[in-house]
Amino acid sequence: MIPKTILLVALCSAPLLAHAAVPAPRDEAYAPGTIVLEVDASDVARRIMRVRQTIPVRPGPLTLLYPQWLPGNHAPRGPIDKIAGLRISGNGRPIAWTRDPGDVYAFRLEVPQGVASIVAEYQYLTPSDTSQGRVVMTTDMLNLQFNAVVLYPAGHYASRIDYDAKVRYPSGWTAATALGVESSEGGRIDYETVPLDILVDSPVFAGRHFRQFDLAPDGEVPVRLNVVADAAKQLEAKDAHVEQHRVLVEQAQKLFGARHYDRYDFLLALTKRMSRIGLEHQRSSENGQDTDYFTGWDEKTGTSALLAHEMVHSWNGKYRRPADLWTPNYNVPMRDSLLWVYEGQTQYWGNVLNARSGLRPPPAARDALAMVVANYADNRPGLAWRSMQDTTNDPIITPRGGKPYRNWQLSEDYYSGAELMWLEADVLIRKLTRNRKSLDDFARAFFGQDDGQWRVQDTYAFEDVVAALDDVVEHDWAGFLRARLDGEAPITAGLEAAGWRLVYKDEPSALAKAYAKKSEGRADFTYSLGLWADKGGEVGEVVWDGPAFDAGVGTGMRIVAVNDIAWSQEAMEDAIKAAKAGDAPIRLLVREFDRFRSIDVDYHGGLRFPHLERIESTTDYLTPILSAK
Repeated sequence: MIPKTILLVALCSAPLLAHAAVPAPRDEAYAPGTIVLEVDASDVARRIMRVRQTIPVRPGPLTLLYPQWLPGNHAPRGPIDKIAGLRISGNGRPIAWTRDPGDVYAFRLEVPQGVASIVAEYQYLTPSDTSQGRVVMTTDMLNLQFNAVVLYPAGHYASRIDYDAKVRYPSGWTAATALGVESSEGGRIDYETVPLDILVDSPVFAGRHFRQFDLAPDGEVPVRLNVVADAAKQLEAKDAHVEQHRVLVEQAQKLFGARHYDRYDFLLALTKRMSRIGLEHQRSSENGQDTDYFTGWDEKTGTSALLAHEMVHSWNGKYRRPADLWTPNYNVPMRDSLLWVYEGQTQYWGNVLNARSGLRPPPAARDALAMVVANYADNRPGLAWRSMQDTTNDPIITPRGGKPYRNWQLSEDYYSGAELMWLEADVLIRKLTRNRKSLDDFARAFFGQDDGQWRVQDTYAFEDVVAALDDVVEHDWAGFLRARLDGEAPITAGLEAAGWRLVYKDEPSALAKAYAKKSEGRADFTYSLGLWADKGGEVGEVVWDGPAFDAGVGTGMRIVAVNDIAWSQEAMEDAIKAAKAGDAPIRLLVREFDRFRSIDVDYHGGLRFPHLERIESTTDYLTPILSAK
């Protein structure tokens, strides 16, 4: 008699032992022909997209794939759990399908003799709440990402499978995308036939309230800002603010010296209902901002750097992509080892271009840099055990979201941490060449080649980055980069090299005040007590080994009272000021689930908020970096 445990293992293993590999992608055209993809996105009340694909086929085994590894996500985030009701037929008769037990993104079927095309019908059930995922449909707008609604035949490069997409939108809505339109009637749009990789790289924003701004009125290449909003009044924009977006496009062109798009469409949603997004594409970008993006614009504090960041990706990340991030289709795993270039240098250029365009004026840009430097100088203790290079694995490790102790665990620090590394590289180039060259020269040479080309996937490796930096000015660039990526050298040295230093004052900067105003009551004492809390006193994060942490405060606790006074931001500020003038600790009454206890925090350093200050008698490299070209 076979023991039950052995029998169970054998039975569970049997299907996997019989598992046939999904056909590997080949650089060959999908010979049966163009696939017709029809999406009905008009049911916004129930947030359902209905999909019908007509796929030319040949008799025999066929594997259909749902995209798993998504560009820009750097991870296997394909929302396959939202697909339902899959039925496949040929010549009007049902065709059975089975999900591959070894790859749940693969669907296997046998095409009968005499069937020249099959029809796949299913629904994409978009989230109705953020607990289910990103909300992409509301009663006033939607975000259609074609990777979320498509099944495609395995065995071919995505660039070798042609798709003819047709989409029905709610009546009276306007849709924007980088795709060309072949015809439009009522709410139904027939888009140009394109390869799958172009289709997936060309999302749609559509909405009831829509406005388009021309950002290149005198240019040969169209650039448009397409905006949807929760309400029509949120689309009202000041001419000066729109002009700054035009200057952003001009400054990007001056930086890179070439365009890698035949048209470019910013897709911007101003919303409190549809989930936020920031996602890059070759000829467009998906951007989500608050509803007061235009109506609450303040020329002194400026605008988010999101649009600048995503546009830079047209060059860095799309036209030129790390070799281990390029894959022939969407079901071949990616590797993220060079995200410190793909995202880190984009973070740098996005903030620089935001300043050069005026979208964030230089004083506010310096305020933003002060907060980044302060985080890495004082509030990223996790770098003591984990390198910035290791954080490039984070998109694969877990979906982006909150962490109990982010400053200790770290989370995608290849963005802002690498931004500081590239600042130091920029300053070093300027010093070594006596201001004859800068990181701008690297950007133009590395990303700005082949003006007008945009379909090319030009990949690179670490050695190519080093070689391109050496072409700008000879230096031990491999050693420079590895020391900072691997934690052997600090990543904040570029600030003082640029002629500025980090200082702390008892008042937040103008930009920090603007952020606080938008945060709906968040009280930030990160740089003093080492914690921040929401309006109700719930602690969102505590700095590992900071004053509050060492006293026993943990993330998730709720501060009920401060020095016997009911919790409020003002009460905490008063307590910190009082502690600076005396020896008594700050007394917190905290609640943990259904228990209350008192915690004494022995902190006497006063309120501290980061600012930048010029270092006299040194060369100011930061000002020219942030100045328009």
